[in-house]
Amino acid sequence: MWVKAITLFTAAIQLHPAAANSLTVDTTVGRLYGMINGSAPDVAQFLGVPFAAPPVNELRFAPPQTKPAEAVIDATKIGPSCPQYPLTTTTDPSVYTFDSPWLQPYGPTSEDCLTLNVWTPLHAVNESLPVLIWMFGGGFYEGGLLTNGFDPSNWIQRTQSHIVVAINYRVNIFGFPNSAGLAEINQNLNLGLLDQRFAVEWVRDNIAAFGGDPAKITLWGQSSGAASTDYYNYAWPEDPIVSGLIMHSGSVFATGASVDVEHTNFTFVADHVGCVNLSPREELACMRNVSADAIIQFYENYTLYSTGPTLKFTTIVDNVTKFDDYTARAFAGNYSKLPAIFGTNANEEASLVAWAGPAGPNMTYVHEETVITHLCPANYNGHLRYNTSSLSFRYFNTANFSNISPRPWEGAYHSSELPLLFGTYSQYGGPATAFETAVASHWQDLYLAFMRDPVNALPSMGWPAYQPDGYAMMFAANGTVSSLLPMNNLETQCAGVPEPTIG
Repeated sequence: MWVKAITLFTAAIQLHPAAANSLTVDTTVGRLYGMINGSAPDVAQFLGVPFAAPPVNELRFAPPQTKPAEAVIDATKIGPSCPQYPLTTTTDPSVYTFDSPWLQPYGPTSEDCLTLNVWTPLHAVNESLPVLIWMFGGGFYEGGLLTNGFDPSNWIQRTQSHIVVAINYRVNIFGFPNSAGLAEINQNLNLGLLDQRFAVEWVRDNIAAFGGDPAKITLWGQSSGAASTDYYNYAWPEDPIVSGLIMHSGSVFATGASVDVEHTNFTFVADHVGCVNLSPREELACMRNVSADAIIQFYENYTLYSTGPTLKFTTIVDNVTKFDDYTARAFAGNYSKLPAIFGTNANEEASLVAWAGPAGPNMTYVHEETVITHLCPANYNGHLRYNTSSLSFRYFNTANFSNISPRPWEGAYHSSELPLLFGTYSQYGGPATAFETAVASHWQDLYLAFMRDPVNALPSMGWPAYQPDGYAMMFAANGTVSSLLPMNNLETQCAGVPEPTIG
């Protein structure tokens, strides 16, 4: 993948005692030495920062653990993604692999992957800044911080008003093993979701050293990252740490769940990598000694080339990070009730249905799947939050720009809005129009205001709180940067669609 040439500056000097404009920061894992990228000269970057011990050997398939502090940490390079196989135009032809590879992870992978990145302004407008924590999507089987489109440097360069933290977490069998051996010792947990919580706790404990306000942290995710944000919302209602939530194209009602109650998928992999005919605990111990490369190679070959049953590793109901009846939990008040922004795109499934070639898929089918899989669960989540007295703000994105969606049928596909918010929309697919820049800047400014004051800021900027008969904020419709869309326009499309019951 082509990546722009950049000029890097590193420093080992303390520029300011508050560290908001410093390239040296002391944290609980050690002293970090960051960098400046020449394309965003007013942004300090701390990359590849370990927030937990490497989950290797006995820590493979185990909850994240505290990492002992080091004297010095070189924080000038993004860390590898957690183990996964690469997606290409050959193995996985899609909108992403053909037209927007900057929205896909690239580069090396490693089990030593529990790292995060911090971007903070060098010339902050305030001494204590709001913080946005980003969690990528990828269906819980892929994703990582080595994703060119998810670099917020340009956004922070423009505003000098907030900090962004992006976190890595384990995916596929390494993050969601669902092992009989783990079940026997009551440790069959969603490790990837526990990684996320561990990272948020690290941010709480350390962000002040970067100039951030630990009382103004917003958690933001897209797709399975949005589902993760909502899982988090329900898992830690008494101690959410964060003060607001942003969920793009996902929630507890718009994601899958494992149906492998007998733990057969883990055993199937074990049988094919040399851990055959063992008791559950022996199988677990054996799998901890198989190389990560061998596990991923089998997982890749089987997933891509086998005609057998689907081999899937995703979230399970563990009653710690995920539960079985979110409607009941909501009505019982068992969630954080934090203010939340959530919404969907107009053409989500254009990038998710099977690749049909340059001419595109059946658009009637795309629309139907977008409504059923994305729009209706968002509507249901809105009703539930409203009926349990939670403050919400709904959006609907129609943005369709040729440097992100080069084919006429792509439109506002799943994740196509993210380059607008991160500020990378003009870097990889061609130059931006003035209208695209206006949409991006306005959307960024709305989110920045929400980070500062998740209760009052958006209504004061013309974005009303969600009501079933109210309005959603619509972006980039009919040449208008933003406008109010009656919720009835979104609700009527779901007439006759069954309500979701599990997440």
